[in-house]
Amino acid sequence: MSELHFSQRINNWHQQHGRQTLPWQLDKSLYKTWVSEVMLQQTQVATVIPYFNKFMRSFPSISYLANAPIDEVLHHWTGLGYYARARNLHKAAQIIRDQFNGKFPEQFDDVIALPGIGRSTAGAVLSLTLNKHFPILDGNVKRVLTRHQKIEGWTGEKKVETQLWTLADKLTPKKQTNVFNQAMMDMGAMICTRSKPKCGECPVSTDCLALADNCMTDYPTPKAKKKIPVKTAVMLVLKNKQQAIQLIQRPPVGIWGGLWCFPEFTDNESALNSLTMLGIKDYKATELPGFRHTFSHYHFDISPILVEFTQQDTEQVMEQNGQLWYNLQQPQKIGLAAATKKILNSVNKIILKE
Repeated sequence: MSELHFSQRINNWHQQHGRQTLPWQLDKSLYKTWVSEVMLQQTQVATVIPYFNKFMRSFPSISYLANAPIDEVLHHWTGLGYYARARNLHKAAQIIRDQFNGKFPEQFDDVIALPGIGRSTAGAVLSLTLNKHFPILDGNVKRVLTRHQKIEGWTGEKKVETQLWTLADKLTPKKQTNVFNQAMMDMGAMICTRSKPKCGECPVSTDCLALADNCMTDYPTPKAKKKIPVKTAVMLVLKNKQQAIQLIQRPPVGIWGGLWCFPEFTDNESALNSLTMLGIKDYKATELPGFRHTFSHYHFDISPILVEFTQQDTEQVMEQNGQLWYNLQQPQKIGLAAATKKILNSVNKIILKE
């Protein structure tokens, strides 16, 4: 296989068919490319675009992002998922502000040392923005390469990943690296898709080994499936007479780190028993529709209970650190877990019916 010929075909295809007008490609900057690459981890372009545009309006520079409260950053991330990305973005912005005078670093070692940035993201930011010669290896690129060369094994295995990095390094041209890397990502997103790949439109199909054997969708080799465990919780939704809902902030690490959620209990009895400790005696409890929220490594079955209590009880349920009363009419700009938003929507429907 001619590496040069491969890259030429890829680049020629991109010139005619590739994506060249995405928001982060216009008036390109290291900051925009960095934010877009982080948002695009585990998330599709169509989903990212409105989040990116809103994010840039609120945080037009690294300094704006670094100086913003983490709650405001998480608020803008609500619904994108994988919230550690937002926390790392905020931490990295503060490092850039303090150590690089607010300017995104241009040396690979400085970039990869930032929180939340791995080899592929660092290479993408520097190559796409400054045309520096670094290969990338995101999910789209892995799919193109494993199919083209019929590379066996789960791409998360060290041996397979090393093989893919070696191949990506060989194929990435020293000239027009920015075009090639963008083209490879576009190829995976538009042509070499997970299901029903458009092999008839692929510029490198003539020497694709998977196509030759008609086994394209066998690659990349899927990870061996494990049975996903199921966890359950009862969430207590306290509502006062002012139609405000009590939320608590989760610890900064772990699932929904730093986001605002409802207190969790093992069952209805323990949830309602906790009201006594809060001094709540007169209340109305209503079971809200339960639902399943799925993370990458487990299912979470959630059963919410709405507890509406009287005016005199309000004074006893004081706001403390890590707790707040969420105003349904004028919502605060805070980071909410997707499950929290879903429950709040259920509460809003009940209020509208009253």
